[in-house]
Amino acid sequence: MLAAAFADSNSSTMNVSFAHLHFAGGYLPLDSKDWRTVIPALLVAVCLVGFLGNLCVIGILLHSARKGKPSMIHSLILNLSLADLSLLLFSAPVRATAYSKGVWDLGWFVCKSSDWFIHTCMAAKSLTIVAVAKVCFMYASDPAKQVGNYRRTLCWVLVAIWAVAGLLPLPEWFFSTTRNQAGVEMCLMDVPAVAEVFVSMFGKLYPLLVFCLPLLFASFYFWRAYGQCKKKGSKTHNLRNQMRSKQLTTMLLITAVTSALLWLPEWIAWLWVWHLKAGGPTPPQGFIALSQVLVFSISSANPLIFLMMSEEFKAGLKGLWKWTVTKKSPIVSESQEIAAGNPQVLPDELPSPESRISTPGKEKTGSPSSGREKTEKAEIPVLPDVEQFWHERDTVPSEQDNDPVPWEHEDQETGDCDKQISMSKQK
Repeated sequence: MLAAAFADSNSSTMNVSFAHLHFAGGYLPLDSKDWRTVIPALLVAVCLVGFLGNLCVIGILLHSARKGKPSMIHSLILNLSLADLSLLLFSAPVRATAYSKGVWDLGWFVCKSSDWFIHTCMAAKSLTIVAVAKVCFMYASDPAKQVGNYRRTLCWVLVAIWAVAGLLPLPEWFFSTTRNQAGVEMCLMDVPAVAEVFVSMFGKLYPLLVFCLPLLFASFYFWRAYGQCKKKGSKTHNLRNQMRSKQLTTMLLITAVTSALLWLPEWIAWLWVWHLKAGGPTPPQGFIALSQVLVFSISSANPLIFLMMSEEFKAGLKGLWKWTVTKKSPIVSESQEIAAGNPQVLPDELPSPESRISTPGKEKTGSPSSGREKTEKAEIPVLPDVEQFWHERDTVPSEQDNDPVPWEHEDQETGDCDKQISMSKQK
């Protein structure tokens, strides 16, 4: 009882002394042990679902590109899935470890780079959604238009997206550091007095540049694309393309709206923490932790939307599954055929194809069958008259080939043959 009371009093003093600290790196000294268990468990579940889903999406897109069917939209969706996979592989385990412990023991570099990496990937995803909305509007405006040499444009777009996404959250890299506070190692935002005004402006402008403006531009392009999809075409081919563009626009619009809704609590917590005044109410620990879990859940929701709403992704998943199965089946079928054909003969003892093919007039000299045939030929004498008869049959063309009524001479020919055979026997 005394230990429990001491722990409660210690946690309450921690809350009082650490209430106005700006934690970084996903570190948050949670009071309740339940939160330290629930949050990592939720992150592990999100990681498993998102990892499998994004692997399927990436495999489908790479398989379609290998078959010669790449497109601008598919390439941008691939970039979106790669950003999601990076978050789940490198950032979610760090968050789960930081929440499960009461102290920061992941090192100085992880403290500085954790928040920067997460916001770089999230900013890249936000800018990629804007690019996808723009390309979706172009496709809905003219679905029959084939995209020509888009690879150069795509490379420049991706380089610009990741460069801007890496530069915007740089203040988090500069001011995040480890510090010993009241005997506890922590990962905090250590802002000097000279940079307080700059950091305050950064806290206001960063959500505007990364969340609000991209969402506004993406909504504008999706609205125009959806308006283009409502126009009816006169030909069957145009109707088919418009239905496909409408389905694509709806899927991408739902992806953007889902990302915005799941990301909104994180920005509320961001503005609350970055503009916390002395003596003001602090955001609840559970709200901050769950908002960050929702950020990672975006990486699990996106592949599920693609696989459930897009017929093209469903067909691509079936094609990828058939390709993986047929790639393994020839090896299995060959081994089964060898075992079924001759189970007693090992693969090393099988005769080569050249030895099984026999050409007329040419036999292997060392084989037992050729020696047996030679002894049989030596034992059976060949009569000269019979040999001459068959030689003449082979060399002299038969008159029956040119005879229009060969059936009238069948008796005569059989009689001649009987006479010659009887003469040879008499000799």
